[in-house]
Amino acid sequence: MQVFVYGTLKPGERNYSYYCEGKTLQEREAYTYGKLFHLSLGYPGLLEGNGKVKGFLLTFEKESDLENLDKLEDYHPLRSPDENEYQRKRIPIFSLDDEFLGEVWGYVMTLEKIQQYQGIPVLSGSWTEQEQS
Repeated sequence: MQVFVYGTLKPGERNYSYYCEGKTLQEREAYTYGKLFHLSLGYPGLLEGNGKVKGFLLTFEKESDLENLDKLEDYHPLRSPDENEYQRKRIPIFSLDDEFLGEVWGYVMTLEKIQQYQGIPVLSGSWTEQEQS
């Protein structure tokens, strides 16, 4: 199963080694469309929009890996959207050469959550913890 990541789950970021390293079949730089924010909690949030947001398309072998990501992202499919920190939904992903790669799982936030966590726009569309600290 494929997941688009744009924050702490990217290779080299703080949650990659625990949640992703050694568990992926493939990792590929990619982008989606949206608006990226740095949150007061120290990680990013993605809002639907039309700017390019860069990240990685990760292909996992096991369903349990997605369940672990859901826990990290405080997402549960049976909870109301207000109770989840992120919403997991299918989002369109493109290669860096603008080739449509398909719709994959991604974690997005509501505008209310972005505002609650005092989101600051990341105008470059690319988040790294080092650049935000």
